[in-house]
Amino acid sequence: MIDVMRSLCHLSQFTVKRVVTRPCLLHQQSRFGSLLYTQSSKKYHTHQHARNSRLQFWSLGTAATGLAIYAIYKHKSIMNKHVACEGDTEVTDVPKDDEPEWDKLPEIPGHSPYLIIGGGTAAFAASRSIKVNDPKAQVLIISSEDQLPYSRPPLSKGLWFTDDEDTVKNLRFKLWNGKEKSIFFQPSSFFVEPQKLPYEENGGIAVVKGRTVTRLDPYMKKVILDNGWELTFDKCLLATGGRPRNLQCVEEASQEVKDRVTLFRNVADFQRLHDVVKNVKSVAIIGGGFLGSELACALGHKGLESGMKVIQIFPESGNMGEVLPEYLSQWTMEKVKSEGVDVRSNLYLRTVEYDESSGQIQLKVNTGEKISVDHLVVTVGLEPNVELAELSGLETDDKYGGYRVNAELQARSNIWVAGDSACFYDIKLGRRRVEHHDHAVVSGRLAGENMAGNNKPYWHQSMFWSDLGPDVGYEAIGVVDSHLPTVGVYAKKTSADSPKAVVEATGEEMRSETETEQVANTIQETVPSSGQNEGDDFGKGVIFYVREKVIVGVVLWNVFGKIPIARKLIKDGLEHGDFGEVAKLFDIHDRDKDDS
Repeated sequence: MIDVMRSLCHLSQFTVKRVVTRPCLLHQQSRFGSLLYTQSSKKYHTHQHARNSRLQFWSLGTAATGLAIYAIYKHKSIMNKHVACEGDTEVTDVPKDDEPEWDKLPEIPGHSPYLIIGGGTAAFAASRSIKVNDPKAQVLIISSEDQLPYSRPPLSKGLWFTDDEDTVKNLRFKLWNGKEKSIFFQPSSFFVEPQKLPYEENGGIAVVKGRTVTRLDPYMKKVILDNGWELTFDKCLLATGGRPRNLQCVEEASQEVKDRVTLFRNVADFQRLHDVVKNVKSVAIIGGGFLGSELACALGHKGLESGMKVIQIFPESGNMGEVLPEYLSQWTMEKVKSEGVDVRSNLYLRTVEYDESSGQIQLKVNTGEKISVDHLVVTVGLEPNVELAELSGLETDDKYGGYRVNAELQARSNIWVAGDSACFYDIKLGRRRVEHHDHAVVSGRLAGENMAGNNKPYWHQSMFWSDLGPDVGYEAIGVVDSHLPTVGVYAKKTSADSPKAVVEATGEEMRSETETEQVANTIQETVPSSGQNEGDDFGKGVIFYVREKVIVGVVLWNVFGKIPIARKLIKDGLEHGDFGEVAKLFDIHDRDKDDS
């Protein structure tokens, strides 16, 4: 018995040897138990009259064995917090009370209570929400980009209007009010190193950069990364976002053409295009939507300074023709032209070829015209990343794309989806998929809450906004489709009615970060102090998108801070006969802001 206790004391002090093969541990336990049993058995045969002593010794021996197994288990459990490949027999020394030898441990944990696939806005919003609801949570983000989570809108807005090259190089930009800001949500010091995440007493958020999840097993709760790493999870969020769509004629073009094409989506795309425009004389942008029009204005601004020619080509009759009513789309196109952009509407690309003699690429459009440029930017929409669905058995939506989720943004037990790749059911507007910053923030936040134990439905009507330079911008909510009937009410624009003015007033370029915190519980009508401005000057106004007299979408044209009112109109779902009266709710005729 004394020898057994000495062994226990020795066991609690020695340096544990990490032997990955578990049968070795069972073998040690079996030998220990057999030794005690053999000693007890001999004692029984030699001293049969001391049966009570044998029983007592056996009980103590069993307890000692249990303590020994527990000591070994505690040390093994520490080591098992990290990945170990099957069949690995590497031995690693980890002193009991010393700091782990990080260089001898795998780069990522083998298990994460909360796993997030994707490293964008929705992923970061979810991670913060998880930590709020579960303060000691360990959250692991797997990002395919080599960057920490960042905000995408400045890539087509603020970064292009910042003249300080060193500032832009560091991915910082200046707001219209002169305030400098980084595109990153948090500095690197905010995050925990992935390797150290299991050892953080209060948990944390870690980001694995430059890695892609190639397989998801919902039943085993396991993922496999592109380098073969495997890890398990308790709860998982898919925030995989999307990738830029390409044109077939570009995909089939020569490598010389592809080397001169940018599909604009992330930081790497911005950095490449930012370097390209310093050395070229002409750029063409294919696409007339939000991103294409924003980039056209941004590059037009650069072109006015450098002499670079900027051409924008799209099949619609005017800028953002799929969203804005035709008259406003035409008016917007004239504004884009005033930013130094050669806008070519009603055109689509047929072929792209490389011209060796000039070193340029030739764009042949539907009219037969050939347009020669040094570089081409393609902005024709987003394709949701749903590759994991095929092997994981998750359902995707044939009409809208993305993973189909329920009202709680759940695709399967312990698996949620947020952001661009989530196809959710809107109780007012039906099934939808939204590709905007505000939706990424709010859906990510809600998914994080639900992962941490809540069961809240996604009822939020997300908004989006777009700026065409410092003077023209809009905010929108709901279904804004130019094919729907629209009613527009306009007023005279003042100096306070511009993106630049709203940033100077709020100090925040990301307007959804201020809008989504507001709620219009009650709407009070205001009487206009001046009549509606007539004519074709659409300086500011409200456009209602209607289905059977019910407002399903609203565009606030150079009108800011009124999204909560528009959100409530859509939520109420009432029929309206006089939209002029409804427009009074937005107070667009406020004389107090008028310059005159």
